[in-house]
Amino acid sequence: MHSDTHLLLHHLRAAELAAETRTALPREPRALRARLGWILVELGLRLTQQAPHRQARLA
Repeated sequence: MHSDTHLLLHHLRAAELAAETRTALPREPRALRARLGWILVELGLRLTQQAPHRQARLA
């Protein structure tokens, strides 16, 4: 995937998350904590799904 396309997708996703947050802010602190927790879980899953870096062979 080209870096420009990848960056555009990240910007679109960030805009979607920001819009979702503005429209549905929870009133209770527990709901806010749960929402933040799920966002962190999603971020962690995205980080673990990236292709591993290739390590240079030392011969």
